[in-house]
Amino acid sequence: MKPNILVIAGHDPSGGAGIHADIEAIRALGGFASTLITGLTVQNSQNVRGFQLTDIALLEQQAEALLDDIEYQAVKIGMTGSVAIIEFIARLLDRLPGVPVVLDPVLAAEAGGSLTRESLADVMLEQLAPRCEVMTPNLPEAEQLSGLQGVQSCGEALVQASGQSVLITGTHDDTAHVTNHLFTASGTQQWQWERLPHSYHGSGCTLASSIACLRGHGESLANAVADGQAHVDRFLRNAFRPGHGQYVPDRR
Repeated sequence: MKPNILVIAGHDPSGGAGIHADIEAIRALGGFASTLITGLTVQNSQNVRGFQLTDIALLEQQAEALLDDIEYQAVKIGMTGSVAIIEFIARLLDRLPGVPVVLDPVLAAEAGGSLTRESLADVMLEQLAPRCEVMTPNLPEAEQLSGLQGVQSCGEALVQASGQSVLITGTHDDTAHVTNHLFTASGTQQWQWERLPHSYHGSGCTLASSIACLRGHGESLANAVADGQAHVDRFLRNAFRPGHGQYVPDRR
């Protein structure tokens, strides 16, 4: 059975990140994505120039239409953009008890540029993190969310604050390998991946959506996290450069 994955994220007109990345990753892994687009961004593979958030009333109408029709096996959350949208998502998740939720706590684009005009770390940690099975921040995002520094300190603090699991990615480190750490209430697990030569647009979106899709297929969280990373590594190894900025994962 093809799992239905609800994606709540922003639109990237360059096609490298956001909703485009989510749909491509989910399709590549045998799922079907339906979407709630939280905002339209002005960006390319080099940076973000601006964004316009979606009206809450419209998001609520779209969500109502989807939930009236489709049963979801997993949810992926990306760009939120505002406190009001976070509060809307929290209300929506309360209507999906037992459905695994993956939160990519997007606060800035990988190519550079803010995707929010408000300070969202505290409300995201309070409203969304406890409702999500796993968060997938990179280290700078984890430090912003926790107010601490260092992978271990951030991971332990975020698990304690949310009561859920946290996968902190090491893509921003200056090391020969990318080390990703999964923190759970029962312990820590880590993976090392070869650091590839380019900078990539949409890799975080791709990872979170891959994990969500694999959870929708019924994989355990640990297996979905491990397998999701392996798929992303494959996508990155086949990446291409559509413009003059970052490379885009070939999600197929």
